[in-house]
Amino acid sequence: MEIVLIRHGEPEWVRDGLNVVDPPLTERGFMQAECVGGELGHLTFDEIVVSPLRRARQTAAPLRTAVGHDEHIEPFLEEIREPNWHGTPAELARTAYEEERSRPAEDRWHGLQGGGEPPREFVERVRAGATEFFAARGMYRAKQTLPVWHLDQPDLSIVVVAHAGTNGVLLCQLLGLDPVPWEWDRFVTHHASITRLESFQMGDGHTFALTRLSDIEHLPHDARTR
Repeated sequence: MEIVLIRHGEPEWVRDGLNVVDPPLTERGFMQAECVGGELGHLTFDEIVVSPLRRARQTAAPLRTAVGHDEHIEPFLEEIREPNWHGTPAELARTAYEEERSRPAEDRWHGLQGGGEPPREFVERVRAGATEFFAARGMYRAKQTLPVWHLDQPDLSIVVVAHAGTNGVLLCQLLGLDPVPWEWDRFVTHHASITRLESFQMGDGHTFALTRLSDIEHLPHDARTR
């Protein structure tokens, strides 16, 4: 089984000094998305699933067009939900994240001051959604402590177009790693990067290998952002 995780292209987080909630891609982000489509568009995938947020949907569009897939949105792939900062000064978000990163590790489970989705709830949401999604395709975790999976369709190939945080949670879930409240920082992935996991058979099931992390060789050097 192959699972390809794509992070969205560069988003327009700030416009005229103000925060943008659910931002579109920048001009460079659209170019990055076209590069993803050019890199993977000649391949065959069984499914392409996408986060409901605009930056992920815009990133997925060129690839979907190239391979002839309709849009398939999976709500559980939404990135961690921030406070409602839309239209507020950009400094507000920057200061909130600086404060959150300065705390002791365990305290970071509480999330940002001012609201938003706590990291623990975010991780639980993504893991629960992924468990249901994979189970519908005949894939589920074996009842043992090691990360061994049962696969009804070991030849299945799935592309996920989402975010640093959600892709990080999926990586940890598939590789059998314990969650942390900074999933978007544990695996450093660039905008429009490609990460691959491939399953291989064990004596009592399958496990996943990380074969490529944050590949950006398809992007020009001046278009590599994170």
